[in-house]
Amino acid sequence: MHMKKNNTEKVDRRKLISSFLLGGLSLPLASEENDTSLGQAKTKDMRNKNSLLWAVAWSETAAEFGALCHQAFNLATLRVEHALNQKKDSDKPLAIITDIDNTIIHAASYWGYLINNGIDFFDDALWDQWLPKNLITAVPGADDFLNYCHKNEVEVFYVTNRDQGEKTYEYALRQLRYMNFPFADENHLTVYRDTSNKMPTKTAISQTHELVLMLGDNLNDYKRDYYVDGIDERYSLMERDRSDFGESFILLPNATDGHWVRAIFGDSEPAPTDDNRSILMTAATRNAWDGN
Repeated sequence: MHMKKNNTEKVDRRKLISSFLLGGLSLPLASEENDTSLGQAKTKDMRNKNSLLWAVAWSETAAEFGALCHQAFNLATLRVEHALNQKKDSDKPLAIITDIDNTIIHAASYWGYLINNGIDFFDDALWDQWLPKNLITAVPGADDFLNYCHKNEVEVFYVTNRDQGEKTYEYALRQLRYMNFPFADENHLTVYRDTSNKMPTKTAISQTHELVLMLGDNLNDYKRDYYVDGIDERYSLMERDRSDFGESFILLPNATDGHWVRAIFGDSEPAPTDDNRSILMTAATRNAWDGN
């Protein structure tokens, strides 16, 4: 409804001009305040729209995430128990190989930091700063499984790929000891700085031990075959190996990073650009309903 203005709303022209002139004296300050407010609003908006939110919220809060982890380690325990029952005294000693990050160690505080600072892609420099602080927890079920192996004299070999410079190995070993994991020593830890290919360690351990199983959050932890660029090719390889999952390889859930990212972007650590955000959008909607 349109309302008529009454006479009390009329403004004296001279007072109006005077107000503008006086107001002009404080314009720079008002502009600075507006810039600050706009910057804060933009940062908040970036945090609220961060593409990592759903994945990190799920791993931080979902009972289903914890259940999947326990399920993985329960299954791993059954596989080890079966191997123990089949073992003869003359056989080679039993062993398992496990990845570290997002397999037995949970890195939620790192991802939360990225979100709080408006960062929506993995940041290698920040990872290197965060890692030595040991702001970590055990993945649900990891402690019980590793201690079960230790109690039953099944050796645990830790294999990871990291690069924080000269102290890379020291940081990794320190984390294992900080978590009080068994077999946290130089004989049971391998760190690759220049490659993510862990197959040489798998081959070496298989020569001296009976390798019961491997654990990881990345199919590349199991076979180098998965280090490919194509989404469809990688998925086809997974289907080829489907009978291995739950047997020789136990997979832990990780929706934030891994070589599945490389299959989308052609890079495991893509830059936070608008082009890459568009690529992510395309990947997420590749089978989207068109509304019809």
